[in-house]
Amino acid sequence: MKIPFSPPYIDKDIIDEVVDSLNSGWITTGPKTKQFERDIAAYCEVPKVLAVNSATAGLELMLRWYGVKEGDEVIVPAYTYSATANVVIHCGATPVMVDVREDFLIDLEKVEKAITSKTKVIIPVDIFGYPCDFDELMALVNRADIKAKFNATTDEQKTLGRVMILDDAAHSVGAVYKGKKVGSQADAIVFSFHAVKNLTTAEGGAICLAFDKYFDVEDVYRQLNIKSLHGQTKDAMSKTQGGGWRYDIVEAGYKFNMPDILAAIGLATLKKYESHIIPRRKEIFERYCEGFSKYSWAQIPEYFSADKTSCYHVFPLRINNISEAERDAIIDKVMAAGVTVNVHFQPLPLLSFYKNLGYKMEDYPVSWDNYSREISLPVYPTLTDEQVDFVIHTMAEVVEKEYAAKV
Repeated sequence: MKIPFSPPYIDKDIIDEVVDSLNSGWITTGPKTKQFERDIAAYCEVPKVLAVNSATAGLELMLRWYGVKEGDEVIVPAYTYSATANVVIHCGATPVMVDVREDFLIDLEKVEKAITSKTKVIIPVDIFGYPCDFDELMALVNRADIKAKFNATTDEQKTLGRVMILDDAAHSVGAVYKGKKVGSQADAIVFSFHAVKNLTTAEGGAICLAFDKYFDVEDVYRQLNIKSLHGQTKDAMSKTQGGGWRYDIVEAGYKFNMPDILAAIGLATLKKYESHIIPRRKEIFERYCEGFSKYSWAQIPEYFSADKTSCYHVFPLRINNISEAERDAIIDKVMAAGVTVNVHFQPLPLLSFYKNLGYKMEDYPVSWDNYSREISLPVYPTLTDEQVDFVIHTMAEVVEKEYAAKV
């Protein structure tokens, strides 16, 4: 039996929606992209959403809009994908890495200690689809002593008057925090619709603007649209709606827009996201938990609590009492048996670019421990119960045979 890790979910409805785009004559940013923005906004109960070509683009747009620049600091978890910190580097600012907890989420005590007068933004990560501690983070940045440290240098920073919480929700479309879908709990929340995500547009992302208490989100949406299209005052759709072809360039912007042909995939997928995709992923998680619960060496991930429910994006199994090298050997044997697995993620201080900047893995012991024992298992709607059982059997057979005495 051969089991891939994460094939995209594509069915006839999705294909038909894409074909409709192709037949419409409109394949770049247009009516489907704008409808997708409205549908995501309604799904997440946020006032406004901007669709972009990646979550990375969304994170960087928000940092640029908030005026993050050289000399500023942005707090990020050491345990995340490189995009979370790369966007900070792009802006000329310094990523301030902090450790995570055993549940893989950013450690709030470490965050508090890392805040300085240079801190402009905190980027927590909803890793594996499990939401971060939104209320605690928002309470922290609104505390009088923390706000007193904040040094506002742009109009946007003066209006907000504190550190911005920009959530990296690349994994967590459909996750629930205190009874509401993730999307409205931070100042801005950025989703990914990459090919391996629960809800895909092949490549893509979206920014949920949830700080309408402080800003006119329609105006922020307009500003972000301009920034996402080379600083151009009219997009292709606007030029067809009267007022002539003439446009202006008001800043040196970026090429971050999402085209209709990709939005079409997302539109069709979102229609069955709650009825089919999320429920099946939940069933797979529960089957893994039941299957691995009989083994003392298996550390099952936290994916729900009184306040949080995952969207079941990645199942991060950890093996107790093994080394990184032993974890890697287990992966090799499991892959040889036909099961494709992965590791999420190599912590940032292990990567050459960040290592060369002076970040040291030993400063983040929980991140290292989590990573060194973690194996990500396949989770996707077309995975059958028989295949899930084969994954469990294969993993158990390898671990029990090779490391029975140790684990």
